[in-house]
Amino acid sequence: MPRTKPSLEQLAIGIDIGGTGTKFGIVDRLGNLLFSSEMSTRKHKEVETFIDDLHANLVPMIEQAGGIGRMKGIGLGAPNGNYYTGTVEYAPNLPWKGILPLAKMVEEKFKLPVVLTNDANAAALGEMMYGAAQGMKDFIMITLGTGVGSGIVANGKLIYGHDGFAGELGHTIIIPDGRMHDGTGKKGSLESYASATGVRLTALELLEKNDTPSLLRNVNKDELDSKKVYDAAMEGDELAKEIFEYTGKILGMALANFVMFSSPEAIVLFGGLTKAGDLILKPTREHMEANLIQVFQNKVKILVSHLKESDAAILGASALVWELK
Repeated sequence: MPRTKPSLEQLAIGIDIGGTGTKFGIVDRLGNLLFSSEMSTRKHKEVETFIDDLHANLVPMIEQAGGIGRMKGIGLGAPNGNYYTGTVEYAPNLPWKGILPLAKMVEEKFKLPVVLTNDANAAALGEMMYGAAQGMKDFIMITLGTGVGSGIVANGKLIYGHDGFAGELGHTIIIPDGRMHDGTGKKGSLESYASATGVRLTALELLEKNDTPSLLRNVNKDELDSKKVYDAAMEGDELAKEIFEYTGKILGMALANFVMFSSPEAIVLFGGLTKAGDLILKPTREHMEANLIQVFQNKVKILVSHLKESDAAILGASALVWELK
């Protein structure tokens, strides 16, 4: 049911495509999510059947919201989405391979203008329009989930780069010859350490490296994840706290580099790992400041997104629509 009564102004459709599921909804200019739902991405082996299913799910919502005439357009957030070309290119966690003209396919199906970017850039736009970065012209959005995504806003504009793929801060090398990243084959990237996956790998390494008593030793290795590390840390487990300390150190070092690159007003953190609160935020702040040269110190806020996680992806994608002429 709609949470607020739709006004007569135009509305935007936001679609966030993930490897497992796709979230979608209809949003007004104030960021009210009027209708929303989700569906499986993974079960669709062909992109055509995915778009058919998406259309079937959205049509009743569009009708309830006042019809196709009220829709200004569709914003799509997708892994490896290219803003310039409207294509999704070699996304490792989607069921469809190669280069897909996704924006064009969705546009033809819905008969609405479509704009596409990668999921982290969409999140940054959502944060700027509806969230913690409202009113800011310079900030960096970092998503700490299964991986590490990012979007860079400078001078009020999202940085896309010459080819549409700027802002892959999760794949910057933070520890030379460090931990291997299975997805890219590169060593020492930020994503290998400061993601939920990275927390798990750090836990496994520390458990093997020393004999410190820990609640985590009672957890089957296959079931060990960042949530279990968090639960142990909240019970006072020293090894679990050390894991978050180390994760925050690596993240803080990386953020210092990013600050010196674009001098943002704030860094907005989003995603599952932020739920660890000061366990990760305190060491992150300390190590960021410790690695900044003096001119940058004590100037940059680290903020946690206050957008509801289940809504943020849709809001971010919908924010793309308001840039349409």
